[in-house]
Amino acid sequence: MTLQWFDFVGLAGIGFVLLAYLLLQAGKLQGSSIGYQLANLFGSAFILVSIFGSPVPVREVLTPFLMQIAWIAISLYGLWRGLVARAAALRKPPAR
Repeated sequence: MTLQWFDFVGLAGIGFVLLAYLLLQAGKLQGSSIGYQLANLFGSAFILVSIFGSPVPVREVLTPFLMQIAWIAISLYGLWRGLVARAAALRKPPAR
């Protein structure tokens, strides 16, 4: 079996997702942090690229395809939520 470019992209995506989860569990990242959300977003996007790069038709890998779409949607929601919270914190006057 020869690895193709999309296999390496997918492996990088797995690395992003697993590293983010490891850092979350180790207390190095917070679940609401932009870094955590971006690592999940890029990881799932890279895995999705590897699915599309593969010669296997998407209908045959429907489950992982849908999983990555959901992971991307959740990551985007987390990013949006975090950015809204940060913007609100910046508008709030400091406590005295």
